[in-house]
Amino acid sequence: MCAAALDKARSAALEAGSGSVGDHLGVRGEGDRIVTHAFAADMPGYRGWYWAVTVARAPWSKAVTVDEVVLLPGAQALLAPQWVPWRERLRPGDLGPGDVLPAVEDDPRLVPAYFGAGDSDVETLASELGLGRQLVMSDEGRLEAADRWLSGEHGPQAAMARHAPAPCGTCGFFLPLAGPLRAAFGACGNEFAPADGRVVSVEYGCGAHSGLVVDAPPRAQRTGAVFDDGEEIQASAAPRPGAVAASQADAGSAIQDEGAIQDEGATQDEGVGDGTAADDGTGESGAAPGELAAG
Repeated sequence: MCAAALDKARSAALEAGSGSVGDHLGVRGEGDRIVTHAFAADMPGYRGWYWAVTVARAPWSKAVTVDEVVLLPGAQALLAPQWVPWRERLRPGDLGPGDVLPAVEDDPRLVPAYFGAGDSDVETLASELGLGRQLVMSDEGRLEAADRWLSGEHGPQAAMARHAPAPCGTCGFFLPLAGPLRAAFGACGNEFAPADGRVVSVEYGCGAHSGLVVDAPPRAQRTGAVFDDGEEIQASAAPRPGAVAASQADAGSAIQDEGAIQDEGATQDEGVGDGTAADDGTGESGAAPGELAAG
């Protein structure tokens, strides 16, 4: 009888939907003498939705009554994304200037100070009533922070650390943290380092290590000229001091010989100019110009 009460179910849907009721989509049994009729919803923006009208009948009764009328999404309905609480949507870096982040009740990362945090200084201070912080980081909170820092950009597996000449734990600019994490982490105090002011692992490192010494030749030392012939890089060796001295001596001797030749040529020119005959190689001297004219 409930399944046959189609007209009663449609009337209830029309009353709730203000006339936006389409074809009958089917009927579904919900229990003894309880069924739900489905009608298409002909409303803008509700494609794939349907009106669900639940009707029932009391035992030993032939009257069918309407229990409820609701609008439900179907398999092809367009739905909004599932709501996620803001605490689960929050990501590192989302907090900006002026934003506030409410504290979480029963945060597992925090414990009351009087429980002790593995830090003798904190425990001593918290033992005095009214002094010390109300909450401190728990063991779980410290381990989560340590794992996050080790796997971050300033951990031992970072690219900068893999190419560093030495770890931060041996650097003079390394400032160890206080408390239980002192042996594993610290802050960088080198203004020229990429991690200046950041928490770094003792196994992290960079090229600004305080103990880095580079062997460079003195500025006054002469080095060979380097040139590229297009195939390989070669360096011309600097000449030996002895070879330089010999080359200079040879050059001086050549200059002296050239000067001697020039002096000899000048002497011969002077002999011709004053009328003196040159020896022809026969042992006889040449006649004077007056004697040649007389003959």
